[in-house]
Amino acid sequence: MDRTKLYRRFRTLLIANRGEIACRVIRSARAMGLRTVAVYSEADRDAMHVALADEAVLLGPARARDSYLNVERLIEAARKTGAEAVHPGYGFLSENAEFARACYDAGLVFVGPTAEMMNAMGSKSGSKALMEKAGVPLVPGYHGDAQDDATLAKAAEKVGFPVLVKASAGGGGRGMRIVRSAAELGPAIVSAKREAKAAFGDDRMLIEKYVDNPRHIEVQIVGDSHGNLLSLFERECTLQRRHQKVIEEAPSPTLNAAQRETVCAAARKAAGAVNYVGAGTIEFVSDGKDVFFIEMNTRLQVEHPVTELITGIDLVEWQLRVAFGEALPLKQDEIKLNGHAVEARVYAENPTKNFMPSVGRISTWRLPAETGGLRIDAGYREGDTVSPYYDAMLAKMIAWAPSRDVAIDRLNRGLEDSDVRGIVTNIPFLSALITHPKVRANAIDTGFIERELAALTSASPAPGELELCAAVAAIVNDERQAAQGEAKSPWQTFGWQPVGRRQRNFAFRVGHGPEQKIALNYGSGPSTLVFGERELAFAVAPKDGGFDLTLDGVKSSVAAVIDGHELYLRTRNGRFDLHWVDPFGGETEEQTGADKIAAPLPGTVVAVLAEEGAKLEKGAPILTLEVMKMEQTLRAPYAGVLRSIKCKVGDIVQEGVELAVVEPSEE
Repeated sequence: MDRTKLYRRFRTLLIANRGEIACRVIRSARAMGLRTVAVYSEADRDAMHVALADEAVLLGPARARDSYLNVERLIEAARKTGAEAVHPGYGFLSENAEFARACYDAGLVFVGPTAEMMNAMGSKSGSKALMEKAGVPLVPGYHGDAQDDATLAKAAEKVGFPVLVKASAGGGGRGMRIVRSAAELGPAIVSAKREAKAAFGDDRMLIEKYVDNPRHIEVQIVGDSHGNLLSLFERECTLQRRHQKVIEEAPSPTLNAAQRETVCAAARKAAGAVNYVGAGTIEFVSDGKDVFFIEMNTRLQVEHPVTELITGIDLVEWQLRVAFGEALPLKQDEIKLNGHAVEARVYAENPTKNFMPSVGRISTWRLPAETGGLRIDAGYREGDTVSPYYDAMLAKMIAWAPSRDVAIDRLNRGLEDSDVRGIVTNIPFLSALITHPKVRANAIDTGFIERELAALTSASPAPGELELCAAVAAIVNDERQAAQGEAKSPWQTFGWQPVGRRQRNFAFRVGHGPEQKIALNYGSGPSTLVFGERELAFAVAPKDGGFDLTLDGVKSSVAAVIDGHELYLRTRNGRFDLHWVDPFGGETEEQTGADKIAAPLPGTVVAVLAEEGAKLEKGAPILTLEVMKMEQTLRAPYAGVLRSIKCKVGDIVQEGVELAVVEPSEE
């Protein structure tokens, strides 16, 4: 390949991605004086990354294959805007060798490795063969070309159960299944292949020995076109759910200095096997004693900020300078480790409902300021809409401190000070996770979240006296602020009335629980709240994001969001979601019975797993939807007969549409 076409200085950069990573790349590129071009689908017309860029080009309809995965339209967008280079971000086409080659053929600089490097390391099977030759330790397994069921079954038997069935071209936990017996193998391969084909366009599988109670360690590497290859220490990414990372930290609290140097040297050897150029990550699994190579990600990782915070290096800037053809500015011994960083991924998902993705308009977006060692990488703002078509990550919150304990405390405070409403997020789950005693003690493995899921997603504590008083205060404060626009309104003075005192009654409940009542006395004299037999002096002082509530001389800071009849409160006791039973507002709640087999979100039917007329046990799988690039299996709510299937494979269904009917058995 012509080196002058591979690496050269450019002025205009097209970011072939969306969301948080597109915003992240735009910020570093603009800080370097580059002009930026965003691309977007019809669903992302008003997205944050579109607003941040200097120019933006519409690619096509919402579905990724018609927009963000359309190579021809991306190349045409670069041509239209005069972009000389393309940054792929992560996900979508970031590890697609054909896209890298198409950029080269179009005369564009691809900010990343060459297609040949991607092919060598992007294939899990091919990279393992290469690593074996280079002397990098591997997990025992099958990485061959033959993909028939008999070959895969024979390989699994030879390796010994449990095994990991894994997409050869995949990542992010997609196309991956743990199989603990021969009976589970066939269905697991079918499901993993289907998911891999949809996500990556490639359904080839490999078989690996599954390491029980494993830890996930990865090393950040960067290479330039002058033969320099550096490792930037390691990250611990052991806290995962469904093979998807949830919390990442750097450096690993598991490794000592000698182990750190060993794994970083192995990573440099792995990347050196293909003379790697660009940013990449070498991933290892550890059984507590040894580390084994599992794969290389030939791109920037979601969790790259923790490495940036402990090294002081802007990895996106380094990517761009490598693409300019520059040499890396530091030598290996000049890269210093400073402090500890921890990252949490904030998703639009409901942890109490099996992490079902949440879609809709973000009505409230309150994240803390980036001060005191806290960094926020966001891809959304207040008013933006989370669609069902893409990954559900909203933002990343990263905390740095001189020590791990303080970094965890800072991250937790940042999560506690966050309120995102209109959709459901995993913020309370993240807070519960990072403050878990075993996480603090680093007594974890990749199965930790699944084992502790019930505790991590348990209901918030029942609201007490403080929370009920805060709920009244939130309503009164909201009404007073709304009235401030009315000239000379008497409501500008809280509790105003010409003479005497009056009482206003409130009722609240959590979910479908019992009502809890509280009364507000106001008028001449101090306002009070009556809760049971207690009467408390009461005052409210508004401030950004909430108010100060004073009860019997004790002042508490309260964060509050009101969305119709729903109140979201944060007090010193935690987070609380309350429903305001307004006697004058009209209760219009609709409840959907648990027996309705309906689409939980817009999605595509990818498999029908039962036939009409079949007798089903409770929990039997009926059909599978693909929602936000992840598969969701809908199951029988009780034992009965499957009377009808109201959809077929390939159907695009909307939220709430009934997909199947199960007639319950007489029992």
